[in-house]
Parts: sequence; structure tokens; C-alpha cells
Amino acid sequence: MPTFTAPDGTQLAYRTHGDGDPVVCLPGGPADSLYLGDLGGLSAHRRLIFLDLRGTGRSAIPEDASSYRCDHLVDDVEALREHLGLPRMDLLGHSAGANLAIQYAVRYPNSVSKLALITAGTRAVGIPITGETRRELAQRRADEPWFPAAFAALEAITQGTGTDWEALNPFFYGRWDTAARKHHVSSRPSNQEAVALFGADGAFDPEATRAALGACEIPVLVLAGEFDLNSPPPAMAELAALFPGATLALQPGAGHYPWLDDADRFVAATAAFLS
Repeated sequence: MPTFTAPDGTQLAYRTHGDGDPVVCLPGGPADSLYLGDLGGLSAHRRLIFLDLRGTGRSAIPEDASSYRCDHLVDDVEALREHLGLPRMDLLGHSAGANLAIQYAVRYPNSVSKLALITAGTRAVGIPITGETRRELAQRRADEPWFPAAFAALEAITQGTGTDWEALNPFFYGRWDTAARKHHVSSRPSNQEAVALFGADGAFDPEATRAALGACEIPVLVLAGEFDLNSPPPAMAELAALFPGATLALQPGAGHYPWLDDADRFVAATAAFLS
């Protein structure tokens, strides 16, 4: 697996899939980028470059734990662009990785050709997602056999009386089948310190970020999953509205990992935007 050196000396790793023009892909979590696979076959259209964020996957644990903060990770993405020799790059961020992609685009707007935000996290722009929004969305899955236990856990968590987050897992997939269960295990972050410090105090400045996005001239895709409890469609619509001309795509029947729920539909929408 190829590596490069971050500005603070930390050795970072990345992996590639496919051929053609590159797309740099930023995982959520922060977790090992392997959970992204090859994004449902998007590698048949573009060369995908998956960064393992510091302290995850094959990337080294940094000496300074404060460097796990999202705004500091922007420097790692820029170091990867320089390492790859790309004057400009297409950038894709999933979940929490979308926060990083957004912050990179704000700091280095001339280095981004296109920006794809897949079931995006919204902390960088300060879009709140209420418990009521999640409850209303969750109730659309009432016919699923796992729903009663999962919804009871959601109710308890929303009310501040429960902590069974594992019971919510089915809500993040369009189908809670064997493939989804296997994927869930592989997507779990293993570095809890990196997770905890990703959004530490000072990591985000939503007001400044929103102002910058209002003048953003980069083509943007915001892709939402119809049933995604983590990044509900109304929040994704609000995120898209922050950009002057973003494209909002809603993938029917999908959860938080749309390339797993319907690879063909996901690839068609994403490849068309990136082409």
C-alpha cells in the first residue's frame, strides 16, 4: 500500500481502485477506508484513491493526538494532493468525511474540481438533526421485522433514557440482511480516540463555513439515502441549499451506505456527476 508523509511527519497510507481520472475519497468514522469497498463499482468509471485518515487503517498513529481534529486533517488531504501531483482533484466525502471534504474545499477552493458529498455529516455547517426528524423517518420502516426493538431503542435514546446504539443498526441500511450485518462489523471505527477528537472544540466554524460556501463555484453533488437516519433527506436538502448550484440526489430505498443498498443506482448517479 502506498504511503506519503503528512506535514507533521506522520506516515499516511492510501489505496487505489480502478483506472482513469482520479477521485480522492475520504471515509467517515474516522474508520478504516476499507468499508467503502470500491463504492459499488464506481472504480469501473474512475480511479478511486481512498485515504486512510491518521490513526486508522494502515496510517500511523500521530504523536500529537490533537491532530485528529477535523480542521487539522485538511492538511493531510492537501499533502495527498501534492503527493499525487494533482493540480486540481475531484473530491468525495462520505458521512463524517464530508465534513472534512467541505472544510478542504473552503480552504483550498482552487484545488477542487468537483465535490461529491455522500450521505454527509453536517457538523461543519451546523445543520442540526432533531430527534423528532429521526423518529418520523424511522417510522417509515414500521413493516420491517426488526422495527419494534430498534424503534424502542431509538425512542429511549431520543428521550435520554437509553444507550443501546447497536439496536439502531438496521436503520442505517436499506436492507438489514447478511451483507448489511457483515458490512456493519467492518465499518466500525477501531480508534476511539480519533473518533472522539475529530469534532473537538475548535474543529468547526459553521458560520464562517456557510458564508464561504455561499460563494462556492465548485460543482457539488449531495446524495441522500431515502431511509438514512444518520443524514436524513431534509438535512441533505438544507446542506445542498448552502451551495449556489448544488445537485441534490435522493436514492430511493437507500440508507447511510447507498452503494451497498443499490450499487447500480448509486454508481449511475455519482459517475454521471463526476464525468
